[in-house]
Parts: sequence; structure tokens; C-alpha cells
Amino acid sequence: MFPKILAVALAATAAAQAPAQSRPDSALSVIAISGPREPLPAEKATARIKRFSFIAYGDTRNWHDGTLPQEVHGLVVESLLAKAASLATGPDPVRFVVSSGDAVANGQRIDQLNVSFVPLINRITAAGLPYFFAAGNHDVTGAQDLQNPQRAIGLANLLTAHRNLIPPQGSMRRLNGYPTYAFGYGNTFVVEFDSNIAGDFTQYRWVRSQLDSLDRKRYVNIVMVFHHPVFSSGPHGGLTVESSTAALRQLYMPLFRKHHVRLLLAGHEHLFEHWVERYRDRSGAHRMDEVVSGGGGAPLYSYSAEPDLTSYLAAGAADHVSVDHLVKPGVDSTGNPHHYLVVHVDGEKLTVEVVGVGWGAAFAPYAGGMLVIPPERKQK
Repeated sequence: MFPKILAVALAATAAAQAPAQSRPDSALSVIAISGPREPLPAEKATARIKRFSFIAYGDTRNWHDGTLPQEVHGLVVESLLAKAASLATGPDPVRFVVSSGDAVANGQRIDQLNVSFVPLINRITAAGLPYFFAAGNHDVTGAQDLQNPQRAIGLANLLTAHRNLIPPQGSMRRLNGYPTYAFGYGNTFVVEFDSNIAGDFTQYRWVRSQLDSLDRKRYVNIVMVFHHPVFSSGPHGGLTVESSTAALRQLYMPLFRKHHVRLLLAGHEHLFEHWVERYRDRSGAHRMDEVVSGGGGAPLYSYSAEPDLTSYLAAGAADHVSVDHLVKPGVDSTGNPHHYLVVHVDGEKLTVEVVGVGWGAAFAPYAGGMLVIPPERKQK
């Protein structure tokens, strides 16, 4: 499968760089984001670290992509850099940034990446923060077919833009030919995968193999980053069940429960909401949190409806699955400002902080400003 995928991607790259008369942006080549000034250390080097923070956000696309740098995304970057600076000398410094996708409106357009997105991420990496990106539908299209020509162009552009940031081909933490990879820092293991093709078994088996072989004595926290939410109440959720969501529920959630994944970070919905799935197995009671955070600069969404989870809960009955919509989004866009997350790791305790930007600077979806996800051993 891999040689065929690679051939399609190479052909897409050639098409993206065809003569100017065939493509308006073809005289350009994708500019690779600069590697971080301070790359993430090798996994072994951080094995004893149990306290740090990381930043998460997604959905930065804008109507003016290809013309100007993303204005609201710029506000997010400015704020998160200030936040990282404020935490730098404390007990939980920010060590990396993750994104749940949708960099630009059309990932097939080289000019959109070069003009509107890459310069902003260069600010993050220049500040010494590694940056890790998961593919969104606007990046590679929502096509389920890996051979789709439009997907191949977007994928080639994405991989070129991020080639200095993600594990190289052939690495044990990278699925060759895919924008799918993992990394470990301290006591936390992060997997970023392409939810546009959530039904693809090659990717699923690779994610499963990463979790199956993981040293859980060290990695007590597993965090999954992907674009499409498992649960959401915005225009992509509610009464709608997209194919990616259906595949995530059917394939990935049982896997995540098996491995006691702690935190799911998704975007796609341009709003903020927080879900909690509780379940039981032979080892006791467990909790898995999903935070939907698509507030990186894209046009804002609002609450649509609660999803019908009847069949999902029935499928999880053996695990005593229940789902709680802990924080709902606002009923209009004014209740869903642009924002990003700071996840504070302290052993097995995870604390989620939401930071609003621009007119939403006072955004406080959690009482007290932060929400604590208690350690696994304290679940009841």
C-alpha cells in the first residue's frame, strides 16, 4: 500500500509545481516551517519529568488565506507565546504545542500556506516551542479514499510544510506515507492521527500497535489529537453523524477505553465544549475527557443540538459506558470566542485552562477558570 500512496503523493507534488499557466500558484513551492529552536528531547531524556504544560488549539483557516497572514490566528500566537513566557520559570513550563488541524481554507493552495499560515508557526518554533499538527478536512479534503487526487495534493503540501516538525519517514513513531505519528514527553504520550480517514485500517493498526507496545509505567497519560470530534453539538454534530465520527466511535473508542486514554483533543467545530465518557473494566472505574477546541481563528460556530448517543451507549453497555456533556457551547457565536487551551500536567492530574483572545479575553467556561481531571487512581 505504501509505495502506491507515495507515488500518488509524488505525482501530486509535481502537479502542484506545474507551469504557471496550469495553476495560478504553481510558481510557488511549499515553504517548510522552521524546526523549533529547542527541539523536543529524545524520549529517554525526559523519562523522569512528571510536571509540565502544553498548549492546544485548532481551526485557524480564514476567508483571506493566501492574501494576508491570519489575523485572529496571529492574536492566538501572540497570546500563547506570552502565556508560555509567563510559565517559563514556574513548575510547569510549556514544552510543546499541538494543533487539531485545518490550517488554511484550502490545503491544496500553496499560496495559502506560505502567506497565511507558515509565518505564524515560525513565530512559535522560533520561540523554542515544538509544534505538532493533525490533518483537518480543509488540509487534505474529507475524502475517505487515500488515492483521491485532491487529497494527495493537500497531503503532499501538508507533509512538506511540516517536514521539520514531525518524526521522519522510517521512524518508529511515524506511519510512513501518512500524517500520523506519535511522541513522548515526560510521563505523557501523544498520538496525532488523520481522522479524515478514521476508517482506514492501516492507520488504525498502527495506532493500536503504538498503544499496545507502550510502557504504561512511564506513560501514565495518553493524549490523542485529531480533527473530528467523537461527540459534539455544533453544526458538524448534533443531529448529524459524519462518517469520520462514526468510524471514531466504532473503531477507536473501544481501543481508547482498552488503553485508558486520558484526553482527546479535537477541533472541526469552531467553538468550545467538553465531554466526559465514564466506563468500567476489570481494573475499576475510568474517565476519558474530550475537549473540542476549534477556536484558533476560523469563523465561529454555535450550539446546534445534542447528539443521539443511544446506539453508541448500547454498543458500550458491556463497559458500562456513560457520556456527560460537561460544558456546552454558547447558543450563538458571541458565546464561543476564539481561544486556545493550556493543559497542565502534574503526575496523573491534568488541568485544562481555556484562554480567550481578542474580544473573548474574559471567556471562562470553567468555574474557577480551570478544570481538573483527577488521577486515574481516584476515579470512582
